[in-house]
Amino acid sequence: MTKPDFTFEQAAIARGLARVAGVDEVGRGPLAGPVVAAAVILDPANIPPGLNDSKKLTAKRRQALSDELHATAQVSIAEATVEEIDTLNILRASHLAMTRAIAGLPAPPDHCLIDGNLIPRDLTLSSEAVIKGDARSLSIAAASIVAKIRRDYVMWDLAQQFPGYGWETNAGYPSKSHRLALQNIGVTPHHRRSFKPVHNILYQQKNVSD
Repeated sequence: MTKPDFTFEQAAIARGLARVAGVDEVGRGPLAGPVVAAAVILDPANIPPGLNDSKKLTAKRRQALSDELHATAQVSIAEATVEEIDTLNILRASHLAMTRAIAGLPAPPDHCLIDGNLIPRDLTLSSEAVIKGDARSLSIAAASIVAKIRRDYVMWDLAQQFPGYGWETNAGYPSKSHRLALQNIGVTPHHRRSFKPVHNILYQQKNVSD
């Protein structure tokens, strides 16, 4: 099992691109809540040990690493709203959150490592797409961790306002209990209406009321 390393970053630094940001998003698949992106510039002399794809870490380890990253690295986190997801589509909204996260860094990076196979179309900075980047680049892994922690917190907060959907545990993903709650309780303002399971329920309700 390969672990992420600093190869992509070192290659950019060798080309004179000193400030390298790893960029990742969390929350493309859920039926509810925003998509959250993070941009992280690691201090090459002070990289927290144990960075990995956020999905491969325990919740406790993720939280500890997120705290460490906020203390040692330059971190920016941004969102695209449910309205933006429904208006643009999830890919464009993810890219919008990414460009916002990059723009929120204390100073613009010299180079961006973007998780995935596409570079956001509005991004004018030097950048490269890294497929499965959160498992290959330490900076992207770092971004995946802080974005996941933030999004989980957002969904936990929304779960207090809209109980019954299990967002504090499923983070808005289409778990069985979440789908059942959609059928039984209905659609909230935080559900993505462009996503099929939500759209179908609204369509059923419309037909019933017509």
